[in-house]
Amino acid sequence: MFVELGLGTVISQFASHEWSQLSIDNAGCIIGDQESLSRLTSIATIAAKWYAIGAIIITLGLSIGGYIFFSNSPKSYVVWDGPLFLLSLLTGISVLLVPIWSLLEGCNQVSSLYTFRFIQGIVTSISVWIAMLFGANLWALSISSVTALICALVFIKRRYWIFSKTVFFYRISGPKISWCKNMLPMQWRIAVSWASGFFIYSLFVPVLFRYHGPAIAGQFGMTWSVVGVLSIVSSSWLSPKIPQLAMLVARKKYDELDLLFWKVTKIIMVITVIMALAIWSFIYILNNINYPLASRFALRLLPPLPTGLLLITQVLMISSIPFSSYMRAHKQEPIMALSVLAAIMVGLSTVILGKYYSATGMAFGYLIVHIVIIPFIFLIWYRRRIEWHSCNEPI
Repeated sequence: MFVELGLGTVISQFASHEWSQLSIDNAGCIIGDQESLSRLTSIATIAAKWYAIGAIIITLGLSIGGYIFFSNSPKSYVVWDGPLFLLSLLTGISVLLVPIWSLLEGCNQVSSLYTFRFIQGIVTSISVWIAMLFGANLWALSISSVTALICALVFIKRRYWIFSKTVFFYRISGPKISWCKNMLPMQWRIAVSWASGFFIYSLFVPVLFRYHGPAIAGQFGMTWSVVGVLSIVSSSWLSPKIPQLAMLVARKKYDELDLLFWKVTKIIMVITVIMALAIWSFIYILNNINYPLASRFALRLLPPLPTGLLLITQVLMISSIPFSSYMRAHKQEPIMALSVLAAIMVGLSTVILGKYYSATGMAFGYLIVHIVIIPFIFLIWYRRRIEWHSCNEPI
């Protein structure tokens, strides 16, 4: 995340705007407006350079940092250096493919891409199981990475080889996208927003561990993983629609844009609320039935009260995500300041309330911050929507 700095999201949004005038024919060739194609290839060039440097940084950083860390750890019989260096190299190589995934998603190839990721996930999981079964130990991680890379290369070669050659290797004369002028204003705001979120969510477990011990910290970590399922499910509904939102913005079909936006938002909210109620009910039942297995499982999770507070907060947060995506579809990121403010507020509430009131206080503070912040996101969306849609200038 700290090497990418939000560029993948920016690439997808900018590519979607250009793809509104382009398409792929039966032979796999890109057809349509040549100026849009020229701008798309310039986006690909920027992405390729950025992630090439990022791959080097990640490979060296993981290798050197990992070596220093494990060298100063307690000695053991485990041979870690070979697996570490190979996995670092393979991770760097996988980063080189990120521009392709971002461009394909931005170019509305979501159905094919997500089908591939589903198959890739199954194949790589099987490869790990087989590797562990035959005693690969730490090398199993590298085997999984190699399998994932092979799947990716086969997918690109069979389905998007001409597309990839066109956007990455063909230089088409025409207008270009400037990273500094066009993409950076959005990218640095997204990077700040994401970094703020990263530091927020990384504080919860360490604070509880520091002041209340490993048991409550482990319960929070397990519960947080369960609560995080809500975000995963909601993103599975929203992510495939993001390129369509951006393309409708580029074509200035605002009525269709709003129709799609509200349809997806309603679906996400209904599913999220139902799942949140189901999760809380399940945990409540676990804590109130006299059955040994249920009791042991309940001890690994937070009690119903803090869990309920976390679930309510997650529902509120998910309700704002479509609105953020709607604004990003206009190649804008107007909620950065709110993200930073939320990070500061959650950070303070986590340390103070977590220290004195444990997980319940921490969850309560997390909820209050979102009750304060999220209405401002809706307000910004409302005002920016009126401003952008009443403007005659192209977005």
